Amino acid sequence: MTTSIAIDGFTLTAQDVTAVARDPSRQVTLAPSSRTALAESRAFIEANWMHDGAPMMYSFNTGVGLLKDTRVKVADSALFQTQLIRAHAAGIGEPFSEEVSRATMLMRANAFASNYSAPRVEVVDRLLAFLNAGIHPVMPQKGSVGASGDLAPLAYLAAAIAGFDEAEVMYKGQRMRAPAAITQAGIGEIKFVLEAKDASALINGCTVSLAVAVLAAADSRALLLDACVSLGLTLEAMRAEMSAFDPRIHQARPHAGQIKTAAIIRTLMAGSTRTTHAARSVQLAEELRRTDIDYTPRIQDVYSLRCAPQVYGPVFDALDYIDTIIDKEINSATDNPLIFGKDSGGFEIISGGNFHGQYLAQAMDLLAMAVTDLGSICERRIARLIDPTLSWGLPRNLMSGVRGVNTGYPVVQCSMSSLVMENRTLCMPGSVDSIPAKGNSEDHVSNSTWCARKAATVVANTQYIVGVEMLLAAQGLTMTAEALPGFVLGHGTQAAFDEVRRQIPACLDGDRWFHDDIEIARSFILTGSVRKAVERAIGLLS
Repeated sequence: MTTSIAIDGFTLTAQDVTAVARDPSRQVTLAPSSRTALAESRAFIEANWMHDGAPMMYSFNTGVGLLKDTRVKVADSALFQTQLIRAHAAGIGEPFSEEVSRATMLMRANAFASNYSAPRVEVVDRLLAFLNAGIHPVMPQKGSVGASGDLAPLAYLAAAIAGFDEAEVMYKGQRMRAPAAITQAGIGEIKFVLEAKDASALINGCTVSLAVAVLAAADSRALLLDACVSLGLTLEAMRAEMSAFDPRIHQARPHAGQIKTAAIIRTLMAGSTRTTHAARSVQLAEELRRTDIDYTPRIQDVYSLRCAPQVYGPVFDALDYIDTIIDKEINSATDNPLIFGKDSGGFEIISGGNFHGQYLAQAMDLLAMAVTDLGSICERRIARLIDPTLSWGLPRNLMSGVRGVNTGYPVVQCSMSSLVMENRTLCMPGSVDSIPAKGNSEDHVSNSTWCARKAATVVANTQYIVGVEMLLAAQGLTMTAEALPGFVLGHGTQAAFDEVRRQIPACLDGDRWFHDDIEIARSFILTGSVRKAVERAIGLLS
């Protein structure tokens, strides 16, 4: 059954945006209250301001940028809308994904639904018609500085909405001209005439930055939970000392994220006997240990195991902060100028700067840093898993088959370290970079689009890292099962282990092309398959 969401400009959630972006069957409608409000404000505009003696109102009846003092006559209004789009369609690079395109259309329509932007209601209907029909404007990723909005990419969206001959869209898996898709979808007139304020409303606002940010933040939430599972599997594989997760330690330094991480790990590993002194007392074949004296307790583990709550905790807390920014941005009016009702009746237009993307830029820089460090600690555990001197005796390189002929996983670890280094470079903050633009009329910009794009790249890289940790930890557990008979995994880690091994052969040859296995490992994250297995087993991450 098709699910429908009604937008009103005030109640759309990040979960709604993600659902609509990733499920083309989701339909979106305009709330009746918003339709009425938009019609009321537009009726006032038509009755009072559509003449050449009306007050000068930026981008409504004036030029833009340094041409703000130049009046645009009513007779030239339609041409001005067209030229405004063409002038700003200066993007370059590969296009954004269809998911980003869908999220952008949804949130642009939602911004209009609040009735602060003053486009015609027909513009909102056209956006929703494209969205519901699965017509996705092709928007280049590069060209926006995140001030006065994402002008360049949004101009391509506006061109598609207007049915420009040169505008391109993705429709049913094919890249084609917008008029062809409009005709095939049967959603109305090919040429959609934009009137006063319509074009500037469409291209103003950092909605593309926000679309990327919403999806990256949602993926980061899922990734962090998956990283808790990968940590649990590694703790089991290395027969870790669990005192570092004692709740009393974390109450003594009561950060919410740190406390939450430790609690998740305790629940995940409840019932484990592999992480006990008895299990650690068993000497594995490649474990360097004196045999002439009794084994002494390990006492404490290395930082990548012991300090995981203190490293994961800040990521939980950062995501909480980032979510507050995103939630507000989703239901904000971010173009310029805005229209407001007057107590005495009628409306007035006020120029401001809600299009500036600094909130998003700084939030996305924080996301990149937080997720990079998450990937960094996971990669250090991957490195330990393949080294018997660091893993307390797991087989070298986790190799199976003929030693020497087969080489195991060292290059997989090397590939993950390359992603960590790439992520670290992407942590260079973009939100502190500003180059004046447009003849210095935009003398401070946010760079929010680049900040969101690089954060999304960091998240995608880290999905590989966390998935590979799951894969290698499960390999280590498989290869030492016979040496540790009778020792069981925790309830949650057992469910995770079973799911990983369901998708990956139990003993992989050490001399094979690993690309497919690395992609499968990332699919654990993308599909949430391991997380869902844990949820079914113990409800830990629901």
